[in-house]
Amino acid sequence: MTKTLQPSATASERSNPPSDSLALSGGRTTNCNHGQRRQMVAELLLAEIFQGTLQAGRHLVIKELSERFQVSSTPIREALVQLEGVGIIDFVPNSGAVVRHVKTADVKEVCQVRRALECEATRSACGRIDLAELHDLAAAFRRIKSTKRRHATFVNKARQLDSRLHDVIAESCGNRFLAKEIGRLKLLFRAFRDASWERRLADNDCYRFTEEADEHLAIVEALIDGDVKLASRAMSRHIRAGVKYWSRGLPS
Repeated sequence: MTKTLQPSATASERSNPPSDSLALSGGRTTNCNHGQRRQMVAELLLAEIFQGTLQAGRHLVIKELSERFQVSSTPIREALVQLEGVGIIDFVPNSGAVVRHVKTADVKEVCQVRRALECEATRSACGRIDLAELHDLAAAFRRIKSTKRRHATFVNKARQLDSRLHDVIAESCGNRFLAKEIGRLKLLFRAFRDASWERRLADNDCYRFTEEADEHLAIVEALIDGDVKLASRAMSRHIRAGVKYWSRGLPS
């Protein structure tokens, strides 16, 4: 099935190579290379799926997406293959790419896999991460906890910190296969996170931001102390606590 989505470039694409930009909403564009275009298309499609803009059963037509994002069909195909790989779309014979119905049970299963991967990465990374980096992260999470006003800028900072912590753990685990698998799935992890955070901000339900800062801080402090078991348990608690909030981010 996937082979039909990956033909060689057309004569038009060869004579008119894609630009280094990607069309966004509101007439905006952003400059990016081929790999970034594929990743951004996948992220934008995931966001629309979890926001309910692209509903379950929707057919994703390569030509339409290529025209919409103003890129060649190649990064579109690659983005769809990436989304199929994390279970968000299916390639259906004679129908192409179709959006799956993502259920609460799917979120729970994703979190179960994430917990297994990231707890192992945390155990392995303990003692390998630069202490200055960890102390800087700890200070940043304390600032997040003490921030009273919760707005889009605050959420963006919290998002960057969350990604930074999980990335540094994966990068420091010393197992490239484990790090690669976490990297493959983090597109999905972060799409669930972003959808739930945006929903909470819209509903003025900001208490979870403080909880997550506490959970992140517990992970960092255990890593600073070099306590492998405590760091792993803190990561496990963090991922378990997020399940119900990630589920709330799904479209109704």
